[in-house]
Amino acid sequence: MPTRTVAIGSSVGLHARPASLFTQAVAETGLDVTIAKAGGPAVDASSILMVMALGAGHGEEVTLEADGDGADEGLDKLVELLAQDLDAQ
Repeated sequence: MPTRTVAIGSSVGLHARPASLFTQAVAETGLDVTIAKAGGPAVDASSILMVMALGAGHGEEVTLEADGDGADEGLDKLVELLAQDLDAQ
């Protein structure tokens, strides 16, 4: 199963608007995607509540894992999104 690790680029971390944009992007991939902080449990990346509950702050690394056709391409797009400051858009 493909995985990617990325540092959170949003200045407020994965809260409110950044989490919403991320979970929408996950849903658009059509993949089963999980997200986890180092040493923490993986959670459903399409759930805004679970993503916000991670408490991933600016600069913290998270690991994404996906299953399905196009998982590599989907993860690449999600990593690119998370690396941006989504509050500045």
